[in-house]
Amino acid sequence: MKTSVLLLLFACIQGLTLAQQPFAHGRLTVSGNKRYLVHQDGTPFFWLGDTAWELFHRLNREEADQYLKRRAEQGFTVVQAVALAEFDGLKEPNPYGDTPLLTNDPTTPNEAYFKHVDYIVDKAAQYGIVIGFLPTWGDKVFKNTWGQGPEIFTVANAKAYGRYVGNRYKNRENIVWILGGDRNPRDGSQDLAIWRAMAAGIQEGTGGPDKALLTYHPQPNGLDGGASAWFQADDWFAFNMHQNGHCRFTPVYDYITVSYARQPTKPTMDAEPIYEDHPVCFNAKDLGISNAYDVRLYAYLDLFAGAHGHTYGCHDIWQMYSAKRPSVNNPHLYWQEAMDLPGANQMTHVRKLMTARPLLARVPDQSVIIENNLSAAERIQATRGADYAFVYTAVGKPFTVNPGKISGKSVTATWFDPRTGKTKPAGTFDNQKPQAFTPPSRGYGQDWVLILDDSSKNYPAL
Repeated sequence: MKTSVLLLLFACIQGLTLAQQPFAHGRLTVSGNKRYLVHQDGTPFFWLGDTAWELFHRLNREEADQYLKRRAEQGFTVVQAVALAEFDGLKEPNPYGDTPLLTNDPTTPNEAYFKHVDYIVDKAAQYGIVIGFLPTWGDKVFKNTWGQGPEIFTVANAKAYGRYVGNRYKNRENIVWILGGDRNPRDGSQDLAIWRAMAAGIQEGTGGPDKALLTYHPQPNGLDGGASAWFQADDWFAFNMHQNGHCRFTPVYDYITVSYARQPTKPTMDAEPIYEDHPVCFNAKDLGISNAYDVRLYAYLDLFAGAHGHTYGCHDIWQMYSAKRPSVNNPHLYWQEAMDLPGANQMTHVRKLMTARPLLARVPDQSVIIENNLSAAERIQATRGADYAFVYTAVGKPFTVNPGKISGKSVTATWFDPRTGKTKPAGTFDNQKPQAFTPPSRGYGQDWVLILDDSSKNYPAL
């Protein structure tokens, strides 16, 4: 009797351990339809990211644990961070006095510095968080008119450095590789060759192309399609990233549409939208500071336009602003306080909605609605699966849904509040004729999502 009880207890503990293993489903890869990310066993993965660019460089271990724990509680699944950081990352040491390279040479990395990076990557895994790992910020390839550099990379040492970090993290399943770092490759330069060499080195270090999921983080480039403008045809380039430039009412949904349509088909997303608590268009005097609505707006518009996931950002957090550190563009809060800004907490509702219905079959579809070509300030954007649809109205403007866009003789409608994540019934309707909808409120900051379900599917309430 005692033996059987012990065996049962052991089995329960073993099962619990497996259930709690964040990456029990394996590392990330691209889905079969080439639109989304999934784990190796096919389990869908929803990318809800945060830009913590200076995480490795500026936070000690206790601080990193505090940051990662809170982001995990809020439902974030990805944190984007940089090994060779922007803020004089080659010369200014981390909290333990270590710099990343010996004599600024990419072929001689500093073991002590990367042990700290190891700790943070492994701590993120414990919280179920993927690290969007940038081997370097782009100013180490091209300093441009801003950035401290220095420019240290060549084709040869980029490949060697890529091989080093690839090999170091080849057994960490919570890594996605992000090249670039806020730089667009220059025509007639070695930039493209350097980034491609680094990608090749990472693939060699990890043990092959199937062991490394790579992308590229650019500057804003509008209708050029984000990083796909240079790398769409590259085999190593697994999915696309955009950056929107931190301005209000930029039609990023159109930019997403461009890259979504590119061939060969690859997932796409906005990896640096307007940050919360950021000077709008870098002009706080005339345009003010961004708020929760600004960041919420782009999350829903980008996702409904076809993005596979979305990255949130906060001006106070990307630079890990504190009393002891210099700042950029006058942040308002220390990073610890900024973690609980309203927009950050509202990202929880984004994930809740996007994972509440079959994820991998979702497509952008503006034909769901009649009012399908409005400007960003009052945009209405639609996305659907086979038996459900979501419609986002940026300022609560009424709209009309076309019939027959999802399955079912009747459709059950529900209003979803992006501010609170709460829902309210909106009725059941015939799926054979157009149906007008008026959101519960209207005006600036009064955005709503209408959920439409094939009534026969009996999807659970959110």
